[in-house]
Amino acid sequence: MKVLVTARGESVSDDLDPRFGRARYFILVDTETGKATAHDNAQNLNAAQGAGIQAAQGVARLGAEAVISGNVGPNAFKTLQAAGIKVYLAPQSSVEEAVRKFKAGELKEVSDANVQGHW
Repeated sequence: MKVLVTARGESVSDDLDPRFGRARYFILVDTETGKATAHDNAQNLNAAQGAGIQAAQGVARLGAEAVISGNVGPNAFKTLQAAGIKVYLAPQSSVEEAVRKFKAGELKEVSDANVQGHW
């Protein structure tokens, strides 16, 4: 399964970024092979509006089947949901730890946004 984790850096040892749309990086992890690739999200980092929607569209283009983040706003959530991408929330940890918890079934899928837009 391809899981995308919001990250503050380009490595799985870096911290999970608690923001979805304005996360610094997205790290796409193949849970079968362990292969991870970093994707810069600079275009949405300082966007005046629409960062969550644009980020969600980018995530869909990367082929992610699930997203792990600290928080996801309503517009991003709706866009991810429309693309068939599941959303999981994780407490502050490294990307690697978040993926480990996901694989162990310790993260629960959410059915709605957990923050308002532009938080």
